[in-house]
Amino acid sequence: MKIQVLWGVACLAFSAASLATDVYNEAYYQQHTIATAHQQVADKSWNWLVVGDWGRNGHFAQRDVARWMDIAAYQFDADMIVSTGDNFYDNGIASIDDPFWQTSFEQIYHGPHLFKDWYVVLGNHDYRGNWQAQIEYSAKSRRWNMPAQYYSMMKTLKDGATVHLLFLDTSPLNPDYQHDTKYAETQEQDATAQLTWLHQQLEEHKDATWTFVIAHHPLYSSGKRYGKNDAIRSVLEPLLEQYQVDAYFAGHEHDLQHNQPMGKHMAHFVSGAGSEVRPTGQHEFTRFAASSAGFAAVSINALETLIQFIDDHGKVIYHYSLQPHKGITQ
Repeated sequence: MKIQVLWGVACLAFSAASLATDVYNEAYYQQHTIATAHQQVADKSWNWLVVGDWGRNGHFAQRDVARWMDIAAYQFDADMIVSTGDNFYDNGIASIDDPFWQTSFEQIYHGPHLFKDWYVVLGNHDYRGNWQAQIEYSAKSRRWNMPAQYYSMMKTLKDGATVHLLFLDTSPLNPDYQHDTKYAETQEQDATAQLTWLHQQLEEHKDATWTFVIAHHPLYSSGKRYGKNDAIRSVLEPLLEQYQVDAYFAGHEHDLQHNQPMGKHMAHFVSGAGSEVRPTGQHEFTRFAASSAGFAAVSINALETLIQFIDDHGKVIYHYSLQPHKGITQ
């Protein structure tokens, strides 16, 4: 009798595992689609997803967001995934062998179309743990990419457009942390060296068709930190505006936002709704703000960059198209 019971349990476990595997077939992705009027654009573009503030062991809406990220990655044929930081709450990770790697990342973003290259930046909560381990994990993981605290990428698209991505570490640049003991580690980093590097990168690649910055701290916020971004904005905005950076993608705020200050060139997008969400508001620079879990899908070609916010139910709740201010360099 004991053997029969054990065999029955084993069969049930096998069936459950098979069901979990079988759900990821062609029919599943055809039944679960993201309604968008921009599929034609996405098919011809370099496509990636942007998610931030996610590492909560699957709690809040993290699993639902991950599920729809997998569907979006399939539907839009995403080439990579970008994280805007605060990858592990509340206090970062301890080492490259910390269990949080499994419970907050590997076992959550396990859909077959999420096994793309992830390009990651550090958030302030990541500095409350062993931030260096997140860099070192790049050597252990096939998909996790954080070669340094800040780094860049150049991409030439099939239509000839060039895209310059700059991944920043904004915690050491943020004057608000200079007297905050929780983030004392951030102030031991060489902020001047990072700003010098940023200036050199912008100058060297100033003729790129598109220039995008990926960072953790927003320069403008329609959420919890409305009116509290002056310090980090004073450090970065003059330089980024000088070089006419097209868009700035951030997290830190647990919501989805598009902000466009009057008289400024650069568009500001917040994708920090990977798990927990907070209230948002409407302000003088707000184009869109939603207290909704979700992520952004970015599609880039020579003629436009399309940004779509997708919520944790698979609905496109906002889309915006940017046109390049520079032509294709031959």
